[in-house]
Amino acid sequence: MAYRLLALNIDGVLLRSNARLSRQTKDAIEFVKSKGVYITLATDRPFPAAKRVAKALKLDSCLITHDGAYLASELDEPIFEKRIHEDKVFQIGEILENYSCHVRLLHERYGIGNKLRSKSQLMAKMTIGLGDPLFYPVTFVDSICDYILDNPIAPPKIQIQFLEQDQKIEAIEEIEKQVGNINVIEGQQGRISIVPEGVSKVRGLQRLGRELGIGLDQVVAIGSTEEDIDLITQAGLGVAMGNSPKSVQQEADWVTRSNDMHGVAYMVREVFRKQLKIEK
Repeated sequence: MAYRLLALNIDGVLLRSNARLSRQTKDAIEFVKSKGVYITLATDRPFPAAKRVAKALKLDSCLITHDGAYLASELDEPIFEKRIHEDKVFQIGEILENYSCHVRLLHERYGIGNKLRSKSQLMAKMTIGLGDPLFYPVTFVDSICDYILDNPIAPPKIQIQFLEQDQKIEAIEEIEKQVGNINVIEGQQGRISIVPEGVSKVRGLQRLGRELGIGLDQVVAIGSTEEDIDLITQAGLGVAMGNSPKSVQQEADWVTRSNDMHGVAYMVREVFRKQLKIEK
């Protein structure tokens, strides 16, 4: 089997613990490109944040961003986009204002977040990275609902960080009961994401594959979180990083080294070294 597409998550896969790309990883991506293999990033990050990483890797390919809700190689030219309707955004905002949480409406061009009401480190972490004004401006407001009454928004994704696990569970139950046609994705450390119904990274990968004429059986997918399990299990070769939870590693066909031990580079050497260049 010749693999024609490599899909990688960003966090915990390409980036090391210090949030940097290693030279070994960059060289590995260049090697895969030299084999004629298409490379995409499959991430929960907004498009501008993913595009920044892609540029550092010299990739001009279509990226799977916002957990599969926004697929594009350039911001103004998406091949697929699916949004949460404005009415549902307001409905979700009304529910969340009853809980201690930080809410982020993630448009592909900007973010809207409620102002922090706590000095908790967990809450502070959510403002780091995505709020970098160099590539993703974020406006913080006192009330999400008050803001969107005057400025309706239909984002591809809503991200929420909860302070307490019991509130997270209660909020998810309330949202799923009252709001239809959405998909709630549970993340790590009290974080959840809300995307339109039918949206996921693996469905985004399927859509990209149809555009390229590449089936999932011709894909190598590398992930590091439980949200990547569908991607890993449905790809032709599903790879888990050594730093991923055991629940992820148990579902993978192959487990590589950790992100701090150049796991992507190690996998590339082992999997793609003997593969002949794909002629297009």
